[in-house]
Amino acid sequence: MPALRIMVQGTGSYVGKSVVTAALCRYFFKQGYRVAPFKAQNMSNNSHVTADGGEIGRAQAFQAAACGIEATVEMNPVLLKPTSDMGSQVVVLGKPVAMMRAREYHQYQPQLVPIVRRSFEKLASEYDVVVIEGAGSPAEINLRRFDIANMAMAKLAKAPVLLVGDIHIGGVFAWLIGTLELLQPQQRALVKAFVINKFRGDISLLDDGISFLEERTGKKTLGVLPFVPNLPVEEEDGVKEPVSREASQKSDNTLNISIIHLPRISNSTDFEGFSSEPDVTLQYISSVPESNQGIPDALILPGTKNTVDDLAFLRSSGFETYLRRIRDMKVPIVGVCGGFQMLGSRILDPGKVEASAAATDGLGFLPVVTEFEARKQTVRVRGISLLSGVAITGYEIHMGQTKQREYTRSLFKVREEHDNSAERYEGCISVDGLVWGTYIHGIFDSAAFRREFLNQLRVRRGWSPLTPQNDRSREADLDCLAALVSEHLDCGMLNEILRGKI
Repeated sequence: MPALRIMVQGTGSYVGKSVVTAALCRYFFKQGYRVAPFKAQNMSNNSHVTADGGEIGRAQAFQAAACGIEATVEMNPVLLKPTSDMGSQVVVLGKPVAMMRAREYHQYQPQLVPIVRRSFEKLASEYDVVVIEGAGSPAEINLRRFDIANMAMAKLAKAPVLLVGDIHIGGVFAWLIGTLELLQPQQRALVKAFVINKFRGDISLLDDGISFLEERTGKKTLGVLPFVPNLPVEEEDGVKEPVSREASQKSDNTLNISIIHLPRISNSTDFEGFSSEPDVTLQYISSVPESNQGIPDALILPGTKNTVDDLAFLRSSGFETYLRRIRDMKVPIVGVCGGFQMLGSRILDPGKVEASAAATDGLGFLPVVTEFEARKQTVRVRGISLLSGVAITGYEIHMGQTKQREYTRSLFKVREEHDNSAERYEGCISVDGLVWGTYIHGIFDSAAFRREFLNQLRVRRGWSPLTPQNDRSREADLDCLAALVSEHLDCGMLNEILRGKI
């Protein structure tokens, strides 16, 4: 029997579609259904590696976890990873196919429709319920003929649509009504109910607005979801706003960790684990701090979708000078993926895979050279820290290969790749141990490794080490999402919509 299906669309980006989709996934999972998420096309530089080495959006991996299943490439058959303001790497069924500008991609899109259809049909044949997420807004009339992720997908899947609006930023009723007004009549008919998201305060103050909304549109409101600070979800794209020290009740002995907010930052989810630590204040910096603003205990260069362009940003913005200054002050510096490549002495790109220049000087903090190649490395790994023996897990997603000089020290020993035995050394650490880089995303998700890193910083301050906290229960976090549905949405109406009775 084909799966039941329901679709979550939004009045715009960042209104909470991914979170609502994950919450519905978890709710249906807790009701005893076999559930899968699906997003036809995602645009994000926060990505995830599947068990077979495919690359999909991080949000779909999180939603799969909410369903209690392993993520697969069919859950996000098309992933666009922006490399510049004009172009993106196009990833289809987990594998990169080309770099394309918008017009090139729109010409290519018809070839993707059968792939999207087959991916959805595969999930629909294997699960009881498929929860589909849209992209951006269905009311982008200039892009309507290129749509494969919103109303075109709802039509293909014969899926009823929930339209989500964000009241936290204001104008939610105009947004919901305006979105409906810009839809074609047959598209408007697919919208079955509204969800108002991120509400603070006395919900009765919404009564008049909801009555007007329902009378004007003839559509019901499924419910109002509250604004939940520090919601334990991973960002679909961009950077999660760090929690303030006061809000998180940090201790007096607080470590200050700065992350440079690169223009093309990717996999910022690598650092969300720090938010659970009692002795860390995390900040993203997009401009060079004033000299009187203090020096961080550690600075991180994160991943990037365009290493050479973001390296140029470091130079033009003054960050390179800042990095050299704090290096002279013996502040620890960490580079992850693209950040690791920047820390090396040279970046070579003879095939012009990423950059227009065949060679670019790196920062020279580590004695490594990176050469870009067309093949993309996407692999899950397990291993140990060579500094302490602490176990590490994570995944690699990169186009370049980085080679070390013979006398340099590696950081990790990889023992497994995709659950298969392996033996190779990874990463590099400077002679004084203060600069290190790695290709492995997700290493700070481990409480043991994260605490090892933080305790090294504490010792430098003359503070006593802390013991690792237990990793926060992901299952409990996911159940909190299901509770948002059961407590704040009309679940009877939701069931009627799912079964096509509304």
